[in-house]
Amino acid sequence: MKRNYLVILLLFAGTSAFAQVFSNKEVGKKNEELIDSLKTAEYPYALPIWGEKATQKGYSLPYSAGISTQYFWQESDLIIENLMVGFNNGQKYDLDGLVRFDEARATASAFTVRPDVWLFPFLNVYGILGKAQASTAVGFGVWLTDSTNTDQQIFHASSLVEFNTTTYGFGLTPTIGVGGGFLALDMNVAWTDVPQLSKPARSFIFGPRFGKNFKLKKESSVAVWVGGFRVNINSETDGSIDLKEVLPPDLEIDGKIEEGFAKVDEAQQQVDAWWNGLSQIEMNNPINKAKYEAANNTLEKAGQILTAADNAVNTVSTSTVQYSMDKRPKDPWNFIVGGQYQFNKHWMLRAEGGFLGSRVQYMVGAQFRFGL
Repeated sequence: MKRNYLVILLLFAGTSAFAQVFSNKEVGKKNEELIDSLKTAEYPYALPIWGEKATQKGYSLPYSAGISTQYFWQESDLIIENLMVGFNNGQKYDLDGLVRFDEARATASAFTVRPDVWLFPFLNVYGILGKAQASTAVGFGVWLTDSTNTDQQIFHASSLVEFNTTTYGFGLTPTIGVGGGFLALDMNVAWTDVPQLSKPARSFIFGPRFGKNFKLKKESSVAVWVGGFRVNINSETDGSIDLKEVLPPDLEIDGKIEEGFAKVDEAQQQVDAWWNGLSQIEMNNPINKAKYEAANNTLEKAGQILTAADNAVNTVSTSTVQYSMDKRPKDPWNFIVGGQYQFNKHWMLRAEGGFLGSRVQYMVGAQFRFGL
């Protein structure tokens, strides 16, 4: 199970790569000289499209191209649903109700590079290329239904897995700024290559921000902002892994399978004894019928899965597990605050933190801009 779950973590490696520059509408009497110079000066660059028209209307534009680097760290909780497992490319079995995750804590750090251009005065487009290191702490248990229709845990395991991967993607940021105040709607799509998945995992990140830029001496300035950070990941994941990687390394698979058979037989005997001890009137009670059928269905499914696992372990030297699942962040939104110091129109440094909900994140980055 641990490998089934760890792949979710890397979806956050496509973190929002927004760096706080924007086209600003200059206003106010103290900026009249700057406004007049913008309206009369010739715009020297090919991008953004309509850049010259924007400056003639009193907009101060950032340099049209740039490259930035970011380091991003996050820790969050996620949820797995609709887990199905098969062995050696055989039939898949629905494990909902049998396998339950009681811990799913994901930690990731990513280093990304982002080239970008201002396509229009109010639209920035960029690419993402990054490397990520991650770990996932997972705890899960196997549960069976007894004669009173009460679920009991018969097995529990936990693990910590560390791994590396590569992320790539693209994004865009519509912005508007007036008098130093700004609104930015950053969004990007990223794909993460994970060896255990049949195809790259995809994520979509949306980060609205509202803030204010304060001018200092010459071209230097300080910007501060608040906003949100929303993560959406493709819900369906499937792949194939070695059976030995599913369970902790110190776990004797054969022994646990035999123990599982014994637990199922014991539970079945309890259910049958309870049912046979009922009177005919009690057997005809819809509530008792539902309990009996639910318990039998759970035990039958558990027996089928154990049989399939036993066959997989004893028929080939290297057994594989095929799986599929739906997954989602426990809290898709969290709150962010950030700030940026601009040395000049070429160089700037940025930091941002996210909190509230079950996700905590931090980001630091540097950017260099130039005309194009």
